[in-house]
Amino acid sequence: QKEYFLNQELKAIQKELGFSEEQNVEVREIEKRLSKLQLSEEAKEKADYELNKLRRTNPISPEYSVSLNYLNWLTDLPWNNPKKGRFDLTETEKILDDDHYGLKKIKERIVEYLAVLKMVKKVKGQILCFVGPPGVGKTSLGQSIARSLNRKFVRLSLGGVRDEAEIRGHRKTYIGAMPGIIIQAMKRVRTKNPVIMLDEVDKMSMDFRGDPSAALLEVLDPEQNYEFHDHYIEIGYDLSQVLFITTANNLFSIPPALQDRMEVITLPGYTELEKCRIAEGFLLPKQIEKHGFNNKIIVEFSDNAFLKIIRNYTREAGVRNLERNISAILRKIVREYLKDKTKNSYKVTESSIRKYLGMEKYLYSDVKKEDNIGVANGLAWTSVGGVLLQVEAVVLEGKGNLSLTGKLGDVMKESANAALSYARAHYADFGIKKDFYKTKDIHIHVPEGAIPKDGPSAGITIATAIISALSSRKVRVDYAMTGEITLMGNVLPIGGLEEKLVAAQRAKIKNIIIPKKNFRELTEVKKQIKKGLNIISVETMDEVLDHALYKDTGVA
Repeated sequence: QKEYFLNQELKAIQKELGFSEEQNVEVREIEKRLSKLQLSEEAKEKADYELNKLRRTNPISPEYSVSLNYLNWLTDLPWNNPKKGRFDLTETEKILDDDHYGLKKIKERIVEYLAVLKMVKKVKGQILCFVGPPGVGKTSLGQSIARSLNRKFVRLSLGGVRDEAEIRGHRKTYIGAMPGIIIQAMKRVRTKNPVIMLDEVDKMSMDFRGDPSAALLEVLDPEQNYEFHDHYIEIGYDLSQVLFITTANNLFSIPPALQDRMEVITLPGYTELEKCRIAEGFLLPKQIEKHGFNNKIIVEFSDNAFLKIIRNYTREAGVRNLERNISAILRKIVREYLKDKTKNSYKVTESSIRKYLGMEKYLYSDVKKEDNIGVANGLAWTSVGGVLLQVEAVVLEGKGNLSLTGKLGDVMKESANAALSYARAHYADFGIKKDFYKTKDIHIHVPEGAIPKDGPSAGITIATAIISALSSRKVRVDYAMTGEITLMGNVLPIGGLEEKLVAAQRAKIKNIIIPKKNFRELTEVKKQIKKGLNIISVETMDEVLDHALYKDTGVA
């Protein structure tokens, strides 16, 4: 009876002070939720502290809403150990094959990774990083991994993130403070072992607010992420059961410290044959279903129709624009059907593509078929796959100036200077006048001037164009090349070999000059890419010129 009297008296005092019954209900609700969670010792202490603070705080005080929001976040996070996920090797392989065409070695690596994960029960090891051009299936591979493990999947886009607080959150004392995107994702999925895909990790930047890539170091380090500290939560949160996967278009944009925590798996661009198979087996059925076609309407594409779209309406390493073009054709067929329902069968052929998509956007092979002086074909690797670059060099009367145009980056400009220095050092070998650099200006241009270009792999192409222009020897138009040049005339290895060979195949160039140190990589290149190509490996610039230039020599 005494206890009852004191409780009633306490309620009366609280009412006088402005404390409401609603506050007691909120406190009891949070207490109930906390009792069901398997909190760490640190989390329990913090929760008890905030709960006692909430009991003592007047509901109209700003501190009350801060503590209430904090406890709501704390109780909404998954703390309990999840149920064991299933993993069946055969089923995983089937899921990956059903969702993605080709990519045999990449699928094997993923299955091996998941098999080890099943054996050791913990995510202790490298984080996977899928690197490749847009549209090759990086994000969908992550979804397939989550499906094969029967785990929840969440994708976080890091493109344009420049504030460290986006990852770690803001301290709860700030107005409108929230946890970072990692903790927000954990609240959303409500399980401790989701698959979290960090998309576009190469698109992050830094400013005066901090470096978000540095904040990711703790998240992606298996030795540290069992106690991830978010500024808002203020206590260590265990991320060790989360399977993190990252994606990027360019590896060189990722800071070295972050790269060190990840195992890079490169997804090359698709060949034309692979694109045709993907269009036929994956994209067309998907779009037919999306556009509401039923068994009454039959749509067929010929192989040549897919090839026509790939060659003349897209220029990409992936299949994103190919899918858009298929969708555009189906929209027009839907329109035709609704106007004339008597026709229920449509055959899309190479000759009818223009009717649906209009004039061709790209020429299949826009490389000049004539041998020229001062024009050499180079192979480059960009974020959208391999491309063919024509490097042009002309010699003008002047005072030895070197002009570079075509929106070239710093590394490419340095390659041009190295190529010119090589030509000056070996002038006698090429029948060039000794003092040409005093009386001649050299202008180097790479067409498509609005597109930025950079990298060292155009070194031998620039050198070939310069020596051709100075010696009046024509460059063979059926040769394309890639390789970095040194002042001594050595040819150094390059990256993106497979993508560059795809570009050469697309441009119908059969003879490809590559650095000798890259030759061993050809064993990893698909057979259909190498088919019909004559690949020549070289160690020195002299070998490049022996193959690429005609023997007749003039004097500049």
